[in-house]
Amino acid sequence: MSQVPPLSDDPVPLRLRIGAAVVDFATREIRVDGARDAARVTPKSIAVLRLLAEQPGEVMTRSELLARAWPDTLPGDDVLTQAVTQLRKAFGAGSVSAAEGRRYIETISKTGYRLTVPVEVVEATDARAASSTPAYRVTDPAFAGPVTGAALEPGRAAATSAAWTQRWLVGTAALALVLATVLGLVLVRGAPSATSARVEPVPGPGRPYRLITTAAGFELSPSLSPDASMVAYSASSSESPGGAGSVILVQTTTSAAPRVLSRPGPGERDDLPAWSPDGREIAFSRRSAGGVCRVLLVAATGVGDEREIARCDGSDLLSFDWLPDGSGLLFGTMTGAGDGARMRVLNPVDGRWRALDYPGTGDFDYGPRTSPDGRWIAFVRNPQMGDIWRVPAEGGEPQQLTRLGAEMRGLAWAPDSRGLVFGVRVEHESRLYHLDSESGALADLGIEDAQMPAISPRGGMLAFVHRRPHFGVRRIAADGTATPMFPSSGRDTQPMVSPDGRQLVFASDRAGPFELWWTDLARPESLRPIEGLRPDTRQAPDWSADGQRLLVSAVDDAGVPVIMELEPETGHLVVVPVPAARPMQAVHGPGDRLLVIEEDGAGRAALVVYRRDGWHALGRIEGVSQVRFDPPSGRVLYTRLDGDGLWAADATLTPGSIRQLSDRIPTRWRYRTWSVSADGTLSYLDGDADCRSRLARFRIAADALVPTGVDCAARDRRSATNGFSVGADAWWVSIASEDGSDIGFMALPPAETDPNRVAKWLLSLKKKVS
Repeated sequence: MSQVPPLSDDPVPLRLRIGAAVVDFATREIRVDGARDAARVTPKSIAVLRLLAEQPGEVMTRSELLARAWPDTLPGDDVLTQAVTQLRKAFGAGSVSAAEGRRYIETISKTGYRLTVPVEVVEATDARAASSTPAYRVTDPAFAGPVTGAALEPGRAAATSAAWTQRWLVGTAALALVLATVLGLVLVRGAPSATSARVEPVPGPGRPYRLITTAAGFELSPSLSPDASMVAYSASSSESPGGAGSVILVQTTTSAAPRVLSRPGPGERDDLPAWSPDGREIAFSRRSAGGVCRVLLVAATGVGDEREIARCDGSDLLSFDWLPDGSGLLFGTMTGAGDGARMRVLNPVDGRWRALDYPGTGDFDYGPRTSPDGRWIAFVRNPQMGDIWRVPAEGGEPQQLTRLGAEMRGLAWAPDSRGLVFGVRVEHESRLYHLDSESGALADLGIEDAQMPAISPRGGMLAFVHRRPHFGVRRIAADGTATPMFPSSGRDTQPMVSPDGRQLVFASDRAGPFELWWTDLARPESLRPIEGLRPDTRQAPDWSADGQRLLVSAVDDAGVPVIMELEPETGHLVVVPVPAARPMQAVHGPGDRLLVIEEDGAGRAALVVYRRDGWHALGRIEGVSQVRFDPPSGRVLYTRLDGDGLWAADATLTPGSIRQLSDRIPTRWRYRTWSVSADGTLSYLDGDADCRSRLARFRIAADALVPTGVDCAARDRRSATNGFSVGADAWWVSIASEDGSDIGFMALPPAETDPNRVAKWLLSLKKKVS
């Protein structure tokens, strides 16, 4: 067999500008002008790109690319197709046209591929700065536009490569000289003395914040002192003092070692610290086994005893904060309390409650915050798919400020009493946004993986939770054996196995943008993303009974939610003409019926059953958050926005057929972590201190869920909360391979708000659409 040269060992520039993109070969990242984030591609994809970039404008055959990018192996053609597909998606990021990525790499029928855009070397300093003043450019005579440097002519590829290498070596030598000079200066200066001033860490390039906690485990629920010099937060890890589930810690905002503030007993969990406006006290919650919940008050110095000021037994999604004058604590909806359906104020001195005077609707009002000037109370209504509302502090008619129908994660007022910063789940991550409560303008603060914001009333400093987990798909066999599947460095979630157990789809950002991936489980090499589909990561796909089609909740090119039907083996994709403006989820019912959850734009949702022939609505139930169909019983199973538990109804949602099967599971917040198997078994995924990812199984009886067993899927790893599935002989679950969180800290940036409100914001979510 003749030897085919693999990738060249010659020195290669660390960064190239290819068309409108900057490619970093060291990190395998492709950053396109106009895209919010860089796309990271696989090592083989970057190898293919490197080969094409060596000879821009010239055709490289498929056999040559396979031989040089996959040396000493016998790969199939599909691996090259997948690599090119991934590159095109990365180059198309930030574009409203799916064809933009294909413009970069042209397919030459029955031959191979060629790169069709200019290539230039970028200095190894700041890529963004260097890209505007390139040191060298390689281009083809066929390319339009100016040409600087030597043009690449037929037969001159080798000469150009040599010139490229020579220039790169010269640049590298110059850079090494600069680095050596800098290092010499540092060594001459020497290490700082013990009495020298402490130098605080500064944010790296492109990161406007610093992380002020670095311990293993989870740091959550930050609360800033009025002057922002201190931060209180809850810490949860196996090293928590006293073996507790979590404790309240306090530290300075300069990355100093924390001190323990609260003193929970074994197994107790302290959370939700709230710093009083005068800086003297901190309120927090403590939960014990058996559902006991208390709100306690302690001196911010830690001196003195903890004092109970309220009970919160049975409450779900507890939330509270101080009034600006320190006269009371404002609580959100408290489930489990007879008069806690709406927001209330507690006087911490005498323990008296005062109801906030505003119309009750049966909604769940979460995370209330009073504006610093005392005029408004902002809150999140129905945070599972919620929006931000406000009501006058003295009571009155609530006003809806956003119409996002999104999973909301925290809320805080800016010092000007006009701006609001909130966390919201966008695709696979949480981000922070600024909302102008008067104009309705929204602005992305540019902070990835951020949630639970806290803002100091003086100085305008911002603290938040920074969490960047990595999730991987695991197959959990009947004997409890867990096998990792399709490993990657990304986040793989929503694994849904077909009824016959032959196919699997899951959502993942392993190739950069969040996509739906499909594989034939008998042929792992068949794994590929579905072209032209941007899945809604809140809702898992639903297989048809024959395993031929999928209903997928998706977002179209205008950022509008739609339902799409997919034939995964062929990639054929069509929009299902559901007669709903904002369909959230669609599930196959019996025969030609479709079960659809529709969101009304006001934080409320309804389940509607349609007959696909003519789209006639056969029944409707308000307030539904998630739906499944149970084939053995022929019943519809669903959860509700307004409480924990599971309900059942007949296939036409007849009011007289509705039964509550459980008042405990699923909980309101884990409304997507349950699945129904073909034999009528319900599986529920939750966790506790002993098992972070626990699978409980139930038989679905006529009027109840009957427990049949519990297994621990992962003792020390949490699961994703947006969907899993059950096959004939195994569970398919997304488990965190890396997890934890820290507290970020920064000055609140000035908001560059956009007057186009929600429509423009929704369009901005196209950051990773190819």
